[in-house]
Amino acid sequence: MMREKSFNLHKILDKRDLTDSTFVLRLERNGLEFEAGQHLQVGPPNGIHVREYSVYNTPHEDFIEILVREVDDGLVTPVLKKLHKDDHVVVNDAVGYFVIEKEKIAEKSFLFVASGTGISPFHSFVHAYPEMDYKLLHGVRKLEEAYDREVYESSRYVSCVSGEAGGDFHGRVTHWLEENPVSPDTLCYICGNCDMIYDVYDILEKQGVKSSNIFTEVYF
Repeated sequence: MMREKSFNLHKILDKRDLTDSTFVLRLERNGLEFEAGQHLQVGPPNGIHVREYSVYNTPHEDFIEILVREVDDGLVTPVLKKLHKDDHVVVNDAVGYFVIEKEKIAEKSFLFVASGTGISPFHSFVHAYPEMDYKLLHGVRKLEEAYDREVYESSRYVSCVSGEAGGDFHGRVTHWLEENPVSPDTLCYICGNCDMIYDVYDILEKQGVKSSNIFTEVYF
């Protein structure tokens, strides 16, 4: 039997701007349970539309954060952009299978590949499991879109900037992977736009990574 989604009002505790169009909303947790990598549906308090967001922070904290990029013609993000501290949003229960089996953290190496705000679940993974062996590739057009890049270990994080000079690598995440093949037994997690996911998936399979070791989450 399918469980009904439960929507509740959560107060905005803080709003942190990262660029002119991208921001982090910190919300009351209100007892909501989640695993690193899961997502929520969030929307304005008086509207009928919601949008899915991976939780940006870790399950160990007493709040919820989401990373939001405003879409000019969107039904949700322009409204969220106008909200402020002490306003409210509706939030549903956390769902999703883009999670890490905890027993594998000590025995496996991980590759995380993100585009844009698809870095959200990886921000949660890295801070929830600081002991893990990982490499994080973040594909963006401009360096300013390498959100919170300073919080990652520099030896584990690669900003792949395709639209201007700067960053750790000039080009797309696919170009970096072609120049830096991964070990076939690496557990690979990919999150972002579908075209990037398809391309990265193909490259990883050609490098010998089994499909059972590749996990994807599409951001629209």
